[in-house]
Amino acid sequence: MGDRGRSGITRAASVRALALIGLMAALTVAVPATKATELRDTHETLERYARDTWASFVAMTDAATGLPADRLHIDGTRSLQTSITNIGAYLWSTLVAEKLGFLSHGDAVARLQRTVRTLETMERHQPSGQFFNWYDHTTGQVLTVWPPSGAPLTPILSSVDNGWLATALHLVRHRVPELSARAGALFDAMDFGFYYRPEVNRLLFHYAPSTGAAPCCYDTIVSESRIASYIGIAKGELPPHHYFGPWRSFPPTCDWSWQETQPRGFSQTYYGITVFEGAYRYAGLRLVPSWGGSMFEALMPTLFVPEEQWGLLSWAINHPLTMQAHIHHGLAEAQYGYWGFSPATRPEDEYATYGGRWHRDESGRLSLEQRPDPRGPWLSGLPEPAVEAGPTARGVHQWRGHPTCGVPRTALGAGSDAGEPGQPRA
Repeated sequence: MGDRGRSGITRAASVRALALIGLMAALTVAVPATKATELRDTHETLERYARDTWASFVAMTDAATGLPADRLHIDGTRSLQTSITNIGAYLWSTLVAEKLGFLSHGDAVARLQRTVRTLETMERHQPSGQFFNWYDHTTGQVLTVWPPSGAPLTPILSSVDNGWLATALHLVRHRVPELSARAGALFDAMDFGFYYRPEVNRLLFHYAPSTGAAPCCYDTIVSESRIASYIGIAKGELPPHHYFGPWRSFPPTCDWSWQETQPRGFSQTYYGITVFEGAYRYAGLRLVPSWGGSMFEALMPTLFVPEEQWGLLSWAINHPLTMQAHIHHGLAEAQYGYWGFSPATRPEDEYATYGGRWHRDESGRLSLEQRPDPRGPWLSGLPEPAVEAGPTARGVHQWRGHPTCGVPRTALGAGSDAGEPGQPRA
């Protein structure tokens, strides 16, 4: 991985996390007083969100291991379990908290050092170097029993969760000189080619070493799972053509006739792979939604990877369309008064996807329960970072020859209800 590529992906991650607050501050200088007041209020609100988010991480993290719990209960107690995605989120949140002035550099290094030290002692799968999905956050031991219920738990290696932990380790490697070598050693040891199944050109959901179970595979590109694909390609552990293995939209064939809305589009060939570049009509828009329609699945990877710069005719179009679709659904169609929906956990039930379940309201009517996404302000308002993307590895730079990155081009954008292809919007 070249220095430009490392710099681009690392700086992009940090800058994106701070960019919205910085933009709001800058705009207050060049707008009328009333508008400046509104922007200042927005800036203060976003800063409060950030402070409260950081406070929750502080409350959830074990002082000895530096590992955050999966849940913080209303009485202040923590769950025993944690996932490696939780650990990754804590690592990059510590970096951002330092940048925002919530803690000193010394305090940030001390926190990160505890976490990295624990990660170095935690059991991993060999020879892949992949971490298991669930650990005891007070000891760093792999869980074989699910703490909330006492039910047996088969340890698994999750491709997407390891992707998020690797993302965080990559950031620490390049943002914290004191921990660069140690975080880098953990990152380098993680082999994402382990999940690759060349017969379908896709990544496993997970692998269970004790049983050999290997359910296959992540099959849509507008998903958080693409972070594992980016990292694997950047490290040279996955072939570049893997990027074109997952579906964009599903195809408009009889085998996929169960789709409530049929996609329209065309086929393109990349690296000898035929890719159907379809899009779905919704509210006068043409877009490729995530599985389940969640904003998190669609937009989370772009907090760390400058997708809009790599895919000017694809991600740069589809991401804004995703936000427009959520706004229309939440405010106009369903009239909830809010918008931005993603998987979430409620105290009385488990983590569930967007539109998690049907329930009957007091009038006896059935309605689909929606869950607003607390990440919405950050996922929806990020401007383009002023950083150079650069190729992140051999192979990734080859995507520049395919400016759509395999996501629909003329299939995206505004379109008539008659179904004629719309024109992409910048």
